[in-house]
Amino acid sequence: MSDIIDRANDQAQEELERNLAKAARFDTPSLTECIECGEDIPERRQRLGGVTRCIDCQSHLESRRH
Repeated sequence: MSDIIDRANDQAQEELERNLAKAARFDTPSLTECIECGEDIPERRQRLGGVTRCIDCQSHLESRRH
């Protein structure tokens, strides 16, 4: 029989795995132009991988989500 600490650890591990599965993936090539405004995406930002928006458009998108 597992104790309360074991059950809590199992629950925390399951939650972590669910959150990691939902996390953004940066394993695809970035775009060179923003899909929102068409401005160039800086090369340094492109190196992150999976980038589709310029900093301004991404910031605006994230501010609308919160």
